[in-house]
Amino acid sequence: MARIAVVTGGTRGIGGAISVALKDAGYAVAANYGGNDVAAQAFREETGIPTYKFDVADLAACEAGIKKITEDLGPVDVLVNNAGITRDVTLHRMTAEQWMEVMQTNLTSCFNMSRCVIESMRGRGFGRIINIGSINGQAGQLGQTNYSAAKCGMQGFTKALALEGAAKGITVNCIAPGYISTDMVRAVPAPVLEKIVARIPVGRLGEPEEVARAVVFLAADEAGFVTGSTLSINGGQHIY
Repeated sequence: MARIAVVTGGTRGIGGAISVALKDAGYAVAANYGGNDVAAQAFREETGIPTYKFDVADLAACEAGIKKITEDLGPVDVLVNNAGITRDVTLHRMTAEQWMEVMQTNLTSCFNMSRCVIESMRGRGFGRIINIGSINGQAGQLGQTNYSAAKCGMQGFTKALALEGAAKGITVNCIAPGYISTDMVRAVPAPVLEKIVARIPVGRLGEPEEVARAVVFLAADEAGFVTGSTLSINGGQHIY
């Protein structure tokens, strides 16, 4: 019987690539999304992966979403916390709302989703939780005190939950991508994008599929001795 995997923010960009890679690896995948119905429908029609709309920043919504996924597919074996947003502005201009929106969606969502699946994983003696962080949670970034704090917090969350889950067959790991060729990054003005690429030792942007391959590795039954780790996928831009 196929393992059940949930990917938050799983219909576009890195999340979409992760959903497809897990499906191709034999998982039954549920792709969560928050708001873009048109993109989610197109993704569902193209891949055949079922999509579930709920707000990962809302614990009650996560509980209802996981309940529905469990009813449709079965208990969740693999959780990929990928959903994230940006509200970029320097701290002296940042509002409390901009801070909280990013913290709730990027970091509190890890608690919400993990809390909804952890008891079932403990009871069954197996689980894989994979948190998608960022190079900017490791190195920091101008105008991203909210985003960098949230993504750095994911690494601490990963380490602590890894210790809690280890004896129960649950691994918890983090992946910290650098600049990946997604719609958001490709929309950056060409002169700015050229400067970004110039700082990447391998000389190019990463591909979403390169992040997805790492998720498939960490999700595997055979990856049970890897836990509490952060895997940097950034082309050598930040050695951490």
